Amino acid sequence: MPHAPRSHQTTHEVFNQPTPAARDLWASDPALRRWAGRAGTDSTQLARFGARAGAEDMREAGRLANRHLPELRLFDRTGRRLDEVVFHPAYHQLMDLGLSHGYAACAWDGTPGGHATHAAMLYMLSQVEPGVCCPMTMTYAAVPALAADPALAAEWQPRLTARAYDPAVVPLSHKRAATMGMAMTEKQGGSDVRANTTTAQPDGEGWRLTGHKWFCSAPMCDGFLTLAQAPGGLTCFVVPRWTPDGERNALHIQRLKDKLGNRANASSEIEYHNAWAHQLGPEGQGVRTIIEMVQHTRLDTAMAPAGLMRGALAEALWWANGRSAFQRRLIDQPLMRAVLADLAVEAEGALAMAMRVARAFDDPAQTALARIAVAVVKFWSNKRCIWMIGEAMECLGGMGYVEDTPMPMLYREAPLNGIWEGSGNVICLDILRALAREPAAAEALRAELMAATGADRRYDAALRAHLGRWPGLPPEAEARLFAERLAVLFGASVLLRDGQAAMADAWIATRVEGQRGALPGAVSGIDTDAILAAQAG
Repeated sequence: MPHAPRSHQTTHEVFNQPTPAARDLWASDPALRRWAGRAGTDSTQLARFGARAGAEDMREAGRLANRHLPELRLFDRTGRRLDEVVFHPAYHQLMDLGLSHGYAACAWDGTPGGHATHAAMLYMLSQVEPGVCCPMTMTYAAVPALAADPALAAEWQPRLTARAYDPAVVPLSHKRAATMGMAMTEKQGGSDVRANTTTAQPDGEGWRLTGHKWFCSAPMCDGFLTLAQAPGGLTCFVVPRWTPDGERNALHIQRLKDKLGNRANASSEIEYHNAWAHQLGPEGQGVRTIIEMVQHTRLDTAMAPAGLMRGALAEALWWANGRSAFQRRLIDQPLMRAVLADLAVEAEGALAMAMRVARAFDDPAQTALARIAVAVVKFWSNKRCIWMIGEAMECLGGMGYVEDTPMPMLYREAPLNGIWEGSGNVICLDILRALAREPAAAEALRAELMAATGADRRYDAALRAHLGRWPGLPPEAEARLFAERLAVLFGASVLLRDGQAAMADAWIATRVEGQRGALPGAVSGIDTDAILAAQAG
């Protein structure tokens, strides 16, 4: 007589799979709390934001915003141009979360440690859904650029810094809050914006722009900082979505970019068809004007990889604590501990450096350090982010490759910030230019590195070797090696002065001294127990 079939329940008993749970992004991250505290941030605001951003409904909003992509709506039913993007409601949830909690405002409204508070919010939100950070980051960064025209700033800044989100597609005067985007890149130039061909002609009341922009991030913003060739040279302009007489401006969206990651954000290709614009800054000084925005968006591109790495590390630690293999929990296995500790060093080093840079943004006396250090940290952390998240993904095995976890989303996002606001070579050459042309920046960076001497002989020896090899600037072909060594020394300086002993020692042993293999986890002699213990919230 045949046996009765086993029930579905019996064959599908789930065990040895840790149960997902909501994670308070502030309370569960002791490294963030330490470094945010050193930067003088508003911890009450960050605690409130971290608890809300880490809640399960916000995690679900992040998943939905990535799954249901923005859609381009060019015309209404009668054939009139709209040039609008339709987003899933989850996208608007996340935008409201960030802007209402002060993501774009806190650096400008008197919040203690405002830039560092902003950077910490970006760090946390990047773990949930990084695509929405783009329009909010540009809104934050537009404020200092608008200072070039006090009248324009008076019109825009109160709405850009309002702790609110207003997605209505209406003229600025009808909105309680607004967002600002950027459109610089053209097909033929890329980072070489002086090769731009978009033209600007005065019309008596403003300017009229005609041309094509290869990348316009977040095309549903209420206005855009852009560059165009005026009679007097390359000039910066503000292009609003609506003209002064209340008509839709002739900013035509050609298509949405089909990108590797950053899926929730509707990066686009646009054309100006005699679009109305307001001049911002002196004619012919467009790069100098818009660089104020670029400098602040670079802060976010230096911090974002730290947030992505933290998100990946948290998933790897959660899995290793709840999963067993070969009769032992993964977290108890020495080789896995070595890998996780190395990943933790990478993530905290990126966070420590970015928060040090954010602290410099908050101090007018440290403007020169902010100028150079943000480029150094952006270069290093984004290069490390890709392999770090790939290794963290491997800690989960096959589950790490599945969209049920956030790992694929984090991995797709990992290359973005290394490209945005200057890819690796551009940033390295910018570092050389800054050191050559801005003596204050060079001196500030040197002072920062020298401030940690005497704390560790290995660091002192490495710094002497660096200065001995490059008493001046390196040849251009060595710019990456030079920037890499600056970054590891900068990270060591920060960790030695303000970090925990085990973390500083591990950074120096594996990044400064170079006593490691070429792959993550190929390390020896670091205090894995202390490093992993410090990850517990």
